[in-house]
Amino acid sequence: MQNFNWNKLQNGSDIRGIALEGVPNEHVNLTPEIAKILGQAFASWLSQKVNKPNNELIIGVGRDSRLSGPAIMQAVMEGITSVGSQVNDFAMASTPAMFMSTITAGFECDGAIMLTASHLPFNRNGLKFFTAQGGLEKKDISDILTLAATNKLETAAVNGKISERDFMSVYADQFVNQIRQAVNHPTDFDRPLQGLKIIVDAGNGAGGFYADLVLQPLGADTTGSQFLDPDGTFPNHVPNPEDPTAMAAICQAVITHQADFGIIFDTDVDRSAAVDSTGKELNRNRLIGLISAIVLQEHPNSTIVTDSITSDGLTEFIDRDLGGIHHRFKRGYKNVINESMRLDREGKESWLAIETSGHAAMKENHFLDDGAYLISKLLIELAKSKLAGKSLTDLIANLQEPVESQELRIKINVEDFQSLGNSVIEQMHTFGLSQPDWKIVPNNYEGVRVSCTADNENGWFLLRLSLHDPVIPVNIESNVPGGVDFIKQRLLSFLKTQAALDLSAF
Repeated sequence: MQNFNWNKLQNGSDIRGIALEGVPNEHVNLTPEIAKILGQAFASWLSQKVNKPNNELIIGVGRDSRLSGPAIMQAVMEGITSVGSQVNDFAMASTPAMFMSTITAGFECDGAIMLTASHLPFNRNGLKFFTAQGGLEKKDISDILTLAATNKLETAAVNGKISERDFMSVYADQFVNQIRQAVNHPTDFDRPLQGLKIIVDAGNGAGGFYADLVLQPLGADTTGSQFLDPDGTFPNHVPNPEDPTAMAAICQAVITHQADFGIIFDTDVDRSAAVDSTGKELNRNRLIGLISAIVLQEHPNSTIVTDSITSDGLTEFIDRDLGGIHHRFKRGYKNVINESMRLDREGKESWLAIETSGHAAMKENHFLDDGAYLISKLLIELAKSKLAGKSLTDLIANLQEPVESQELRIKINVEDFQSLGNSVIEQMHTFGLSQPDWKIVPNNYEGVRVSCTADNENGWFLLRLSLHDPVIPVNIESNVPGGVDFIKQRLLSFLKTQAALDLSAF
């Protein structure tokens, strides 16, 4: 392993790699051998973190439905037990459940590992790490990789044991009890979702448990639920609530089966989106608006932290209609969550952090981004709305949505893409200031956001640098037909002056 590039496995606050051949020009760098060393390194890091000897550690391990999952998981568990630590084998699990295993009575793992690469293609896999304090940060991952690179991790005289345990049923019961108590149905306490048809699309990931272990015990009719069986080839659609094909599939299922509600999860269930009874998507700004309305009923004046690409209409809805405070921050779900936690610590109450991708973390739930928890909050309100003779989407009746929106991704064709990208952003700031009907939006935490006030534009755009890739994403919204094209043309006149940009997206 002398020449292995361990740092290449780091993807922000988790580890990602290529675990299977099958995609041109993508070569395996996350092998069982590498995974075993990562298991050893995490146990050693955790021992120092919680001040326990290796042989007293209990570490939970779970995986999603990826084809490489069983082999990588077995290797990770062998690595953990080789240094003397004990393993709880949770088999198929969700990412949020792995965190909950560190704080749930009867389990209380010292740490946990989830084997997942979220919605990425079948050949990828990765590791997400947790302690009772939450998900690990970037520096923690760097430290674990540094330990792995030394390749001097001492094995124990006696291996730890692997114990197969069912945590997902316990985790699911937490939602069942939460929904029962919150709805407090006057005639059927145990089955508050009786009379509601609710369809789940798990995208052949790990989220199928929600239909069987949560909805059915609550009395919901789950007829028409689809792609619940785990299948790492993902044969039906990408398990990603942001993917248009995936959203079209759950929308159509709701319409076909005349359901009251539709639910879609990503592969490892840390993200979700929904569909109303008319087959209309409840994702991105609509999803944020809906959960914000629920949160602000419970916690008036709370600050709602979102990522940077949310719409002006959402800001007006949260600030004016709901009486909250909309705080836009940087893209990246960890950035959004950490900012919400920071504000809350400083006395600016923040009960919700949510990214447009569907990552939502709530203060009441340990600031854990849990797609199943988000859906459970929506279902509570759905059941209450039915009892009151109302519709769930009445909550977002005043949300003004843009007439048009588009995201463009401009590739940067130089090796030092960050320097060039930052230079483009600085020049865009200067260019924006020179335009009489463009205004630079203040308090923007990444890139440059511009309000476009001309009658034929009436919208905004955000130009920023991608967190990891040599790409400048551009998000554009307009409140008038054709407005996006007018904004694009003015943007293009500026971008054509910049070298090394691939403008084919325009």
